[in-house]
This record gives sequence, C-alpha cells and structure tokens, in this order.
Amino acid sequence: MTKVAVVTGAGTGIGLAAARSLLDSGYRVVLAGRREDVLKEAAAGSPDALAVRTDVTDEASVRALFQAAVGAYGRVDLLFNNAGSAAAGTVGDISLDDWNRIVAVNLTGSFLCAREAFNVMRGQDPRGGRIINNGSISAYAPRPASVAYTATKHAITGLTRSISLDGRAYGIACGQIDIGNAATAMGSRMADGVPQPNGQIMAEPVFDVAHVGTAIRYMAELPLEVNVQFITVMATTMPYVGRG
Repeated sequence: MTKVAVVTGAGTGIGLAAARSLLDSGYRVVLAGRREDVLKEAAAGSPDALAVRTDVTDEASVRALFQAAVGAYGRVDLLFNNAGSAAAGTVGDISLDDWNRIVAVNLTGSFLCAREAFNVMRGQDPRGGRIINNGSISAYAPRPASVAYTATKHAITGLTRSISLDGRAYGIACGQIDIGNAATAMGSRMADGVPQPNGQIMAEPVFDVAHVGTAIRYMAELPLEVNVQFITVMATTMPYVGRG
C-alpha cells in the first residue's frame, strides 16, 4: 500500500526538503502552503504530488486540505506539521499583533492540522498514522528577542506529548523534530551573524536542509509500534548546548 503524507509549509525550505525526501521514498505527498504558485512549482514533475493552497490558521481551510488529501489518495498516513512564522521582539517590545500572528500560525495552526489528521487516521482502514511536529532548538533554549516564537515552540512540545498520549488507542504515533540552523531562507541568516546572549553578533554554522528531509523520512518509515519521540538535527558546532 502506497503511503500518503501531508506536509504543511511545503513550498520552500524545510517543508520542501521533507516533501522531496518523502516523494523519493515512494510516498504520495500533499503539499500545503499559502502561496499557490510556489506549491505548484514544488509539485511539478511528480505524479504523486498534489498542491493545495492552505491557510493553517483557518479551520475551514485546514479541513478542506485533509478532504482533498483523502479525496485524491484515500487516506493519510503522515502529517508533517511544519508551517511556521517568526518575528523579532523582546517580551517588553513585541506587539500584540505580532504575538497573535505567531501564535495563530505556529501553535493554533499545528493544532488544527493535527486534529484533522488525527480524525482521519483513527477512522481509516487500516487505522492509524504518524504526526511529526516541527519544534525547533527554541523548544528548549531561546534566542534573544524571540519571546513569541520561543513560547509557541515550547507549546509544540506539549502538543506533541498530548497527541502521543491521546493517539495510543488508535495506532497514532507522534514525534517532534527540533532543528538548529538548517540552510533555508530563514536559517541562512545565521551565517551572516546573529545576536548572542552576551550582546555580540556572531556568525553561526549552518547545514544542508536535505539532511532534515532524511531525518523526516527515517521517522516516517518506522512501523507504528516504534516512535522517535524527539530528535534534534543541528549544525554540529552551533552554539546550542552552551547557549546563554
């Protein structure tokens, strides 16, 4: 049976790397994101890729995404909850609009997609599936002036654990991938120099985002009685362990 994956934020960066890796390993992949042109370009050339424009903050849009996946391929075996947003700002400076936007995308969007995937997975035959949430190194250790992003990524860890527990009765596994300094449009700025806790600006190493796709594929291809609960994929010498 060919497995079916839904990847959010799939048009670029980490989501695109994951989608390509899953397609290469034989999955049918539904690519979700806000920009239809970018999604269609990402899906072009693969008969097993379906692009669906999606706003993860909108309940109806998320429901339509999973209806499209089931309508096209009959089931959903994997959700990679990857869509995310960030904005710089300390706890004293960030605007409420920026806070609400980041919470809506990173946390509420992940919940809405997980809820739809969960309901599809527990009702399909064969039952079950896997949800992988994109956490971040910031799920453990914050960067300066990143209060909204950090708070949502800490919350993703709670979401991951709750899905893991709630999914046991239905053969639904849930894990989290925490990524540090992948070379994407967002992550590549690390190589140009970013603020450190001591006030300095320092360049940080980055790594090829294709390795994230490899990690996602490893997690996805495990049998459902096996789960990678948490995995950290990072540039070897980035200042993570000693951050702060």
